[in-house]
Amino acid sequence: MERIGLAVIGAGYWGPNLVRNAQATPGLRLEYLCDLDVSRARQVLGDYSTVRASASLDEVLADDAVGAVAIATPAGTHLKVALAALEAGKHVLVEKPLAANLAEGRRLVEAAESRGLVLMLDHTYCYTPAVRRLRELVRGGELGDIQYLDSVRINLGLVQPDVDVLWDLAPHDLSVFGAILPDGVEPLEVAAHGSDPIGAGRACVAHLTIRLTGGAMAHVHVNWLSPTKIRTMVIGGSSRTVVWDDLNPSQRLSIYDRGVDRRADLGAGEREQAIISYRVGDMVAPALTEREALRSVMAEFAGSIAEGRRPLTDGRSGLRVLALLEAASESLATGGTFVPVKTEVAA
Repeated sequence: MERIGLAVIGAGYWGPNLVRNAQATPGLRLEYLCDLDVSRARQVLGDYSTVRASASLDEVLADDAVGAVAIATPAGTHLKVALAALEAGKHVLVEKPLAANLAEGRRLVEAAESRGLVLMLDHTYCYTPAVRRLRELVRGGELGDIQYLDSVRINLGLVQPDVDVLWDLAPHDLSVFGAILPDGVEPLEVAAHGSDPIGAGRACVAHLTIRLTGGAMAHVHVNWLSPTKIRTMVIGGSSRTVVWDDLNPSQRLSIYDRGVDRRADLGAGEREQAIISYRVGDMVAPALTEREALRSVMAEFAGSIAEGRRPLTDGRSGLRVLALLEAASESLATGGTFVPVKTEVAA
C-alpha cells in the first residue's frame, strides 16, 4: 500500500501520541508536526529528523506531499482547522469531540462527504481489543436482546475550564455505545442531572439516562471529583451479561451466564401468573491480545483512505455523540427532563 503523507496538527497533550503512532503505522508517512509554538513541535519530534516542524497551517495544507491531517487542538478550533484541511482536499482525523456543537459538526461532515474525503473521529476506546470483542458479542447476538447498559467513568480528574464533565468524559462512553449497539437500536431521548459541589461554575458530577428503541435504557455516570478511579461498563442481555473493567488488564471482560428469567403461565380464564427464576451459570473471561488502541486508530485511518470506505468512527458517529451531548445539556439546563435526540444525523 502506498504510504499517505500525514501532518499532525497540535503538539500539546495528545499530539505526541499521534506522532508516535503515525511513525509506527506502515500505511502512513509523517511529513509535519504543526503547532503555533514551533519550538514545542521540534521538542516533540526529537530524533524524527525527517519530519518537519511548522507554525503555519497554511504552509502544511499547501504541500502536495500531505494527503491527510490528524488534528489534536482544542475543540473550539476543530471547525476552523478541519474545514481548512477538507477544503484543501485533505482527509481528516480529529480528536473528540468532532466540533464544539452539532451545527459545526454538520458543516464538517457535509464538507467531507461533498468532496469524497474521509472524516474520522479519534474515538480511541472503540479500537481497544475489549470494545472490539464487545461489538462482536452484542451485534452477534450472544447476549440476546439488550436490556440495559450501565457505565461508570469516575476519577480525580482535571476540571476543564471550558466544558462540563459530561462534555469532557461522556463522549468516551457514548462513542462506545454507538460502536457496539446493533443496527436499529438508537437513542430516543436523554435526561441529565448534574451538580457543582466545588463551585467551579459547571457540572463536575453528572448522571445521564438514555432511552433506547426497544425499551432498553443506558446510564452513564461521570465524575471529576472521585478519589478512586473506576472505568466499568455492564451490558445486560436476555441471554448473558458482560462486564468490561478497563482498569483490570488481566480480566478486562467477564461474560456471565447469569440473570433473571420470567415465564408466563396462562390458564383458561385465569390471570397471568408471572414466575421469576434466577439463572446461575458459568462466568467466562475471554483472552484478549493487548494492543495500543491508538495504533489501531491510525491503521483504520490509513486503511479507510486507501480502500475508499467509511471508517468505524466516521464523521456521522461524531454527529451522533454531539446530538446526545446537546440533548444532555438542554436537559441539564431544564432540571433533568427528557429531551428528544435529533435523529437526522444517523443517515
